[in-house]
Amino acid sequence: MTTRNMAASCVALAMTASVTACMPPLKLTPSDAGRVLSSQTLRAPDPGLKGPYGVLTLYYGNGTDKNRLEYRDSVSLITDVVDASKLVNLGSSAGSRNRYWGFSPKEMPLNARVWYPDGDGPFPLVLVVHGNHNMKDFSDPGYDYLGELLATRGYILASIDENFINGGIRGENDARGWFLLKHLEAFEDFNQEAGNPFEGKVDMDNIALIGHSRGGEAVANAAAFNRLSYYPDDASLEFNFDYGIKGIISIAPVDGQYLPTGRKVVVEDVSYLTFHGSHDGDVTSFHGLRIYDRLKFNESDLFNFKSAIYVYRANHGQWNTVWGSHDGGPRSGRSLDLRGLIDAEDQRRFSEIYVSAFLDVVLKGDKQYLPIFRDHRVIGGWLPSTMYITRFETSGFRPLATFEEDIDITVGTEPGVLLKGDSLETWKEELLGLRSSNRNNTSASQENQAVTIGWNNRISGSDTTRHGPPAKYSVELPGGLSERWQLSEGHTLDFMLGPTNSVPTPRGDPDTASSDEESDGREEEEARGSSTGDEAKPEIDLSVELEDAMGRVARVTLSDYGAIRRPLDTWILRRADQERERFADHWELILQTYSIPLGDFKAENQGLDLGQLMKIRFVFDRVHAGEVSIDQIGFSDLDSAFLRARVERNY
Repeated sequence: MTTRNMAASCVALAMTASVTACMPPLKLTPSDAGRVLSSQTLRAPDPGLKGPYGVLTLYYGNGTDKNRLEYRDSVSLITDVVDASKLVNLGSSAGSRNRYWGFSPKEMPLNARVWYPDGDGPFPLVLVVHGNHNMKDFSDPGYDYLGELLATRGYILASIDENFINGGIRGENDARGWFLLKHLEAFEDFNQEAGNPFEGKVDMDNIALIGHSRGGEAVANAAAFNRLSYYPDDASLEFNFDYGIKGIISIAPVDGQYLPTGRKVVVEDVSYLTFHGSHDGDVTSFHGLRIYDRLKFNESDLFNFKSAIYVYRANHGQWNTVWGSHDGGPRSGRSLDLRGLIDAEDQRRFSEIYVSAFLDVVLKGDKQYLPIFRDHRVIGGWLPSTMYITRFETSGFRPLATFEEDIDITVGTEPGVLLKGDSLETWKEELLGLRSSNRNNTSASQENQAVTIGWNNRISGSDTTRHGPPAKYSVELPGGLSERWQLSEGHTLDFMLGPTNSVPTPRGDPDTASSDEESDGREEEEARGSSTGDEAKPEIDLSVELEDAMGRVARVTLSDYGAIRRPLDTWILRRADQERERFADHWELILQTYSIPLGDFKAENQGLDLGQLMKIRFVFDRVHAGEVSIDQIGFSDLDSAFLRARVERNY
């Protein structure tokens, strides 16, 4: 080896050692997938596998694209340009962008690549749209894996080109949604045009929209615009859409980049699916939860549902085959710690399963897949081996307590519902936070209220075996409510719950403690994100009780209905000091939905009268101390929600 090569090698080794020294040990929550995903109880075909149809492909567009050969030389269908000038402002970059693309916002194209079944149809229509990215690194080919799969399963999927509004511009997310509706207009024309490849093959009454990143907010904007007569920011732009959009899917979405009249967009009466990776290096918090919570079900005669899934160790870019693992661009490998990511194929395998199953339920009415949104454990044999947190609600959900209506912590949402605590160390209602932080290191909000309950059943003192009665949190129903709601074994008790990283100290001794000592015993110890602190904390479990008007009680164990995990460790940057500087927390509190059939309570006590229920109790009797956040307590009707498949106990 020459002296020069030896010197270069020494420099390289020194640089490697320096980088290694800056990088902390890989921090991941130990996986419980081997236990949680240990069984497959759903008896249905795998929706992530190819279906019976052959796949055809084509491009449509204006046919004059300066930079995209496929949209110039390979278009099978010519589309008109559209005037997006009221929705897109290119600012100071207008000149350079217009020169590069060869057009301005007044004549933007409708370009897309389409995968469709080789068959007679009509077939449901699905549009997918990318988010923001380098405008010259074209994003629309990156959903080819969904196009190939869904076409074989009887869907038309068009991946929409919006690269010309990517890059450094801002305030364009309304345009991203509007473009989707203009593409639906194009498909309406295709469907009616004699000799068109799509003539009579498009089911315009069954449409779904999928969006990734900024596109994930755009599909919500499109669903809202679809019901409006005018553009909210300028009524000189009329809308005339009203298409049969039945469902939307947001993949790692942003939220709030478009604020019509200064308010967040609210979506109504469509089904909704959102999923997000814990190790997302771009959209670093699960903003889809905010869209989820705002979404409203108003039409009682329609069945809709919403589901949110948090995928541990998934990132932002691997949902798109073009974007890959470097969420901050090609150079982000210098800042992002990519060691903990799940395999890209596994990440997209999850997407294939859930997207396909959602579309089958929403656009084809195939109800056999609904249980996977309520409880991911039922498809443990299909899912990649990582951890998931799932949230689920149907239009048939009737809330008792949502913690949104007032500042009185003793009353619920349904009139007459009372909330009571017994021997609690913490009892408060508060906004749940997101992991994201701004430059001032203040956490963002989930924009959702929940109740936080903390307990420690131990009595303070040298005798650590001494315990008081278990703490309880109760929801008391007004007389006659269960009869009016006709509660039966065909209903479920539903709520969301998630442990925090806080553990209250033992209670003061009621026999000897002074009032000051009792106060000291109720101070909370915080060990946020510390692995040493986490090791000392007990795993969380609790009992759930129902009591009827005659005082008969039935009790089940919550862990039978889903994993109960503390927040999952999330460190995404290579340097620990930068991670601490950027993020207030190194985890995100995502609540899990638990759905307990009332028939399970009945099986525990045959004398329980479900028509005369009076109390729901969360009894903290299975671990001596902990803290949990609880939200959305209520009942769902399994029959009206088409959820006849039994919730299985997996362990």
